[in-house]
Amino acid sequence: MLACVRAIIGWSSWRSTDPSRACYGCDVTTRTIATAQTIPVRGDVDANLEEHVRLALAAAKARARVLLFPELSLTGYELDLAHTLAFSEEDMRLDALRALAETIEMTLIVGAPARVGEKLHIGAFILLPNGSVDLYTKQHLGAFPPETNPGGAVPPAENTVFNPGDRNPLVHFGGHTAAIAVCADTGRPAHAQAAADRDAGCYLASMFFTPNELEEETAKLQAYAAKHSVCVVLSNFGGRTGGLEAAGSSAIWAETGELLAQLEPRGAGIAVATESETGWRTHTTMLGDR
Repeated sequence: MLACVRAIIGWSSWRSTDPSRACYGCDVTTRTIATAQTIPVRGDVDANLEEHVRLALAAAKARARVLLFPELSLTGYELDLAHTLAFSEEDMRLDALRALAETIEMTLIVGAPARVGEKLHIGAFILLPNGSVDLYTKQHLGAFPPETNPGGAVPPAENTVFNPGDRNPLVHFGGHTAAIAVCADTGRPAHAQAAADRDAGCYLASMFFTPNELEEETAKLQAYAAKHSVCVVLSNFGGRTGGLEAAGSSAIWAETGELLAQLEPRGAGIAVATESETGWRTHTTMLGDR
């Protein structure tokens, strides 16, 4: 946690030395969105928080306004630890990310088990530049079939650990609107349709899927982009979690379905896409080991 605080202080000092870095949200004619690809440490929230800070600072240098992380990014997809590591919206473990979102004027969407009352959900915590925290809860729970890991174990079905959720806030940034989806939510075409019906211009898909699912998952998200005329952001893990290999390949598609940027199958990194009156420009960076 101390490393997170030092990183935030360091960023504040770096930004203050150059007036051109003073405002990251002043130009509302542009839309800059980003995806983060992480390699989680099983159950080590502090280590995963430090990695979130590292990736967020890299995205801030590219002037991202929104940064999306994978499903359960703060804990890894470790369902046996979900009850022990569950977060709340007032959780002090989010303080470093809340402060970072304020400092770099960016909305951060991070994944963790979320306890709401007596129920446990798969949550996407939304850390806003004004210091507030909102929460999306996964609506449609999934399960990995046995063929995902032939001869080996797969994680338990999510409905044995979590409850389906109904919290579904939109994300507003710089005059733009985005909707959130968590993994199996994207398997329901009605979910993407509902986002479009709410005038979301961007569909943020926080995911965990394996290499044998890569083609199907990316084709589906690309199709949503073209069908609903929304940009789509995909965030996936870039390493092993939950006993399974992740497919990485986090990506961003334009409203036409054009692939704008995609990360490598393995490793940590960020992809950033900026839209202005002249079109899209992109930036990708693989950051290597933490």
